[in-house]
Amino acid sequence: MRVGGEKRVEPQTPEDDLDLSSEDEAVASDLDMHALILGGLNQDAEPLKTADEVIQEIDDMMQDETCSLDGSPGSRDSVIENNEVMEKAKEVLSSPLYEDKLRDLSLSQLNELFLELEVLIREFSETLISELALRDELEYEKELKNTFISLLLAVQNRRRQYHVEKKRSSKNSVLKTPNGLDPKYLTTVIPYHIDNGPPDNQTLQVLIKTTASEFYLSNVSTGKDK
Repeated sequence: MRVGGEKRVEPQTPEDDLDLSSEDEAVASDLDMHALILGGLNQDAEPLKTADEVIQEIDDMMQDETCSLDGSPGSRDSVIENNEVMEKAKEVLSSPLYEDKLRDLSLSQLNELFLELEVLIREFSETLISELALRDELEYEKELKNTFISLLLAVQNRRRQYHVEKKRSSKNSVLKTPNGLDPKYLTTVIPYHIDNGPPDNQTLQVLIKTTASEFYLSNVSTGKDK
């Protein structure tokens, strides 16, 4: 409201302060959830592994397979053979393969060395593919969480702005949008339970679609989509 070319600021009443405090508590509660989701990002992130750690991990996997055998002699012999090949391959890699040393090897020794390296390359390739797939999955999950948090904060800011403008307007008048309708804001209850941890990717995709739809409707109702 302008009087004599100057903007008149309506004094705030205790009721206004109470409403704003309630709004602050709601925003603080939502931010707690954001912190939990961001905490999930830190928990999901794994440090890069060294070559020795990868080799040790492969050894552990081979030992687990040995422990989980059902007693079949064929399966046990296969695992033992793979373990022996892995041990020999690691022995080969532990020392440089000089050209002069390779020239002194017989054909059978070269074939044996080739087979050992081939098994080692296959094992490392499978581990690399698994680690890369996990990295891509974690990056996609991080992107989903960041998108959801950004949309949720945008809707909260729009809702808070509307409540502040409504409190500053005249009590006898209703704050209307250009199309004559009351703006609508996010009213969806987020299905989050602390015991279940952060929401999974499928749940985040649904929440992103719902939040984006709510934000678009709020823009349309307030005439801010132009």
